[in-house]
Amino acid sequence: MPIDAVNAAVKAQILAEALPYIQRFHDKTIIIKYGGNAMTEPKLKAGFARDVVMLKLVGMNPVIVHGGGPQIGDLLEKMGIRSEFRQGMRVTDENVMNVVEMVLGELNQEIVGLINQHGGKAVGLTGQDGAFIHARKMMLKSDANHGELIDIGLVGEIERIDPELIQLLDSRDFIPVIAPIGVGGEGEAYNINADLVAGKLAETLRAEKLVLMTNTVGVLDKNGALLTGLSATEIDALFADGTISGGMLPKIGSALDAVRNGVKSSHIIDGRVEHALLLEVLTNEGVGTMICADDAEPVHVRAQL
Repeated sequence: MPIDAVNAAVKAQILAEALPYIQRFHDKTIIIKYGGNAMTEPKLKAGFARDVVMLKLVGMNPVIVHGGGPQIGDLLEKMGIRSEFRQGMRVTDENVMNVVEMVLGELNQEIVGLINQHGGKAVGLTGQDGAFIHARKMMLKSDANHGELIDIGLVGEIERIDPELIQLLDSRDFIPVIAPIGVGGEGEAYNINADLVAGKLAETLRAEKLVLMTNTVGVLDKNGALLTGLSATEIDALFADGTISGGMLPKIGSALDAVRNGVKSSHIIDGRVEHALLLEVLTNEGVGTMICADDAEPVHVRAQL
């Protein structure tokens, strides 16, 4: 068989494999936390924008929540401002908050522009628009001193998310692109971890899927092997034995909370893989770790889902 015919047959098989997923997820909401290398490498950025547009055109409702940690860190370094983290959260004073708002605003418009260039209708937002992400000051529990709370500045935790604005945009076939800044009771801005915003938004919108893009292949065991399917109880065990720690804590924590609060599945995927989003949503194998609630269908055989 000529090589072109072989390639055509493989492409046809992939397209045929996608059909049941397109049918199953038609008109379903998919929350995508966009971050890592997929936000910095030009080829991956363009590929992500095309993938989002494709999901929209085949009838799904993608909603994007983007981070910006590395870009914020780079600008802080150039400005001579030291970055400090506590339990995976960036300590944020007023100077840092100004940088956060500036960087996230620029990234938001860049993502909107890329999606629009590839035929989508994206709209950029922060949680301050319409005050739809209500936040309060986050205080961390000290690991060293029981009962002690640690102040990390203008970092927020989510009180609630009003879904009406996002639902309106979805109903008009727009693709919301959200920067993770919330608003407090006095109108003050709070820096919120993007994984937490994505997770809470998935819960609020009763999303079909929460997809978290990162620079790792997924959740790894202590030997570095990829765990492709996990239940909520199994995730709890990985927290307890220290397998999941550091910067992965808020990411996996939001994925776990989502499936325990009505989201059908959460996915940790490797954004360094071209078209990782399409591979995870539209193929049997996927490219990362899928997390489901304990009472869901078995997660160890991904093709069953």
